[in-house]
Amino acid sequence: MFLEEIVIMASNQDKEEFFHPRYPYRGEVKPENIIFNANLQEFAQEVSYICNLETAGKIKPEQAYKKIKDLWKKIKLSKKELKIGEDLFNQNLGQDDD
Repeated sequence: MFLEEIVIMASNQDKEEFFHPRYPYRGEVKPENIIFNANLQEFAQEVSYICNLETAGKIKPEQAYKKIKDLWKKIKLSKKELKIGEDLFNQNLGQDDD
């Protein structure tokens, strides 16, 4: 009985990994980069679901567009809030070099 439970747990983990693959982050290791990467992977997964639903005729193209646009706004906000792409230590902060 115990061996069957292990096999069932393993197959559930395999299904989860198959449907929701996650890849290790290989970029510059900073908390904000890791968080943004997780957000970006989630964005990509949700866009994939929406595209599949639209392709299968389960949702209308306009609905798909709106959902993806809303997700895009969220990922842009995440980038802004996490200050991704901003070099906080080398900014001039509005001071002139004269």
